[in-house]
Amino acid sequence: MNAADPDELFERGRKLFAGPCEFIWAASKIDGLPPMGPAEIAFAGRSNVGKSSLLNALTGRNALARTSNTPGRTQQLNFFALGIPGQEKLRLVDMPGYGYAKVSKEKISTWTKLMHAYLQGRAPLMRVFVLVDGRHGLKPPDIEMFDLLDATAMPYQVVLTKKDEVKKSEIEMRIESVKAGLIKRPAANPEVLFTSSETGEGMGELREGIMRLLVERGVDA
Repeated sequence: MNAADPDELFERGRKLFAGPCEFIWAASKIDGLPPMGPAEIAFAGRSNVGKSSLLNALTGRNALARTSNTPGRTQQLNFFALGIPGQEKLRLVDMPGYGYAKVSKEKISTWTKLMHAYLQGRAPLMRVFVLVDGRHGLKPPDIEMFDLLDATAMPYQVVLTKKDEVKKSEIEMRIESVKAGLIKRPAANPEVLFTSSETGEGMGELREGIMRLLVERGVDA
């Protein structure tokens, strides 16, 4: 079967994310990043978008990434390794949440510098998945993140969250609205995924997309 076949990629993605996955590193400063290693996929999003919940659902775990009712809890770059220890195939990177007004301007500036430096100079980083709240669509902080990603020429793709909380009649409209906001953005992937951490909807497609990136890079995963 062709390695690029969607069904094959879907199954390979399922197996990869069902395997060992553990937290390995946290960095609050750019000089504190882990040594370069396997391919990396990063996840960015507003502080209340459900990023930790998505990472837990994606990996089929209840507490891989900490969830909290307090937005802004992720204040550093958190790295998770997928694969047998010492033979990891992929790293997932949980980026600091953005757009949280109660955080000090100094802290926001520190996070912004960390993210900019990471996006601009991290060779293993293949793509950033920008999580957007599916109930509300694009907001100014999301647009600012797109601007940063375009400026650093880092490929990114939008993943809408909380599909289970969106009326079925509004789902397609929300997707098309986001796609319209990406048309003229040079680093954006035009495909938009809609997911639910509660029901698991869209997680298989997200795993498949990540596996496709690994295959294109020649990673044996």
